[in-house]
Amino acid sequence: MPVQTRRRPPSREPVPAGRASASVVPPPRRGGGRGTDAPPKRKRRKDPLWARITVVVGAVLMMTSGAAIVGSKAIIGQATGNISQQNLLGDAGKSDAEGGDTLEGPIDMLLLGVDARASWAADDVRADSIIILHIPATHDQAYLISIPRDTEAHIPAFKKTGFNGTTDKINAAFQYGARNGGGWAGGAQLMAQTIKNMTGVSFDGAAIINFGGFKKVIDALGSVRICVSHEVESIHMSYVDGKPMWNADAKKTGKERTPVVHKKGCREMEGWEALDYSRQRKSLKNGDYDRQQNQQQLIKAMAKKAISDGGMTNPLKLKKLMDAAGDTLILDTGRADVADLVFTMRGVTDNELTMLRTNNGTFHVNEHGREALSPLTLDMFKAVKEDRLAEFVFANPSVLSTRA
Repeated sequence: MPVQTRRRPPSREPVPAGRASASVVPPPRRGGGRGTDAPPKRKRRKDPLWARITVVVGAVLMMTSGAAIVGSKAIIGQATGNISQQNLLGDAGKSDAEGGDTLEGPIDMLLLGVDARASWAADDVRADSIIILHIPATHDQAYLISIPRDTEAHIPAFKKTGFNGTTDKINAAFQYGARNGGGWAGGAQLMAQTIKNMTGVSFDGAAIINFGGFKKVIDALGSVRICVSHEVESIHMSYVDGKPMWNADAKKTGKERTPVVHKKGCREMEGWEALDYSRQRKSLKNGDYDRQQNQQQLIKAMAKKAISDGGMTNPLKLKKLMDAAGDTLILDTGRADVADLVFTMRGVTDNELTMLRTNNGTFHVNEHGREALSPLTLDMFKAVKEDRLAEFVFANPSVLSTRA
């Protein structure tokens, strides 16, 4: 089926130098009044092109390398495969009134990173990376916003698993939804609803990726360029005879261990090193807030490498990246037509990916001694919902990430 071209909103005046790089855009036009009932049951579809591309960048941005992919049916055919498609949003998906039935307005995706290990039960997993990807109605800019894993949140009841609701750290929402047969899809649904209740943001789609999947994709890319802001010693890995190993495995060798240290400066990192650096939290000055910026930096670095290396236009390289993705990803593409979605995203590249910080990148404790979203951060999410994030960032440049 041919891709249908949509008219894009007109460009606005550029932002003055020295302020936020995002273009100022008007509030989006909302969809017609076809009701706000829960969206229809999602059909399980063949995996779309953007599903594979999502793995490469840890987000939706890899579909943006231009018309070469959109125009090639052969590449689109190669890109379909066995990645799991499930309903990850439940009632947190956008209604028709919110624009859920069209791609003409802003697009919001929920990206969840989980650290699943073979020794853990399948339903005993928390989402330690929680990122909202916002693409404004102009479809020529993208923003990444991380929600701190320790944020105190009211996690609502989840009838599907008999969960009665509680107040806990927000990353526990995934675990509560996954228990008692909910699976990872249930975990994502409860997480999405928790975030919607807290921020007001509904979603067009979602993705879950196991952290191990990032390593495989980076290895397929060869390496990524990461700038380490300050030296940090890994709490997860050590060298044994010059070989990096998980500490648990290193101890079993009985040999001398040397800590893995990520030294300050910019360099090319292999998959294991980039992933280990992006997972550090406890030894960083601002804990999870620094880790959020490092994870966003990794996503952008993956996008830049894949685009510059021709991984999105060379069928052989694209297949290599697809094979690396394996079974580490679960996706929900919502009600969007795949071809239209790919075409809509064509204007976004890694250069238009803006990384934002919650709570100005540092701890914000509430009266219960738990992490909470600051008033400024709640205003930022309100700007996401109203599609005026560019204006918000322009007026509040402190929310911009300090990472390259």
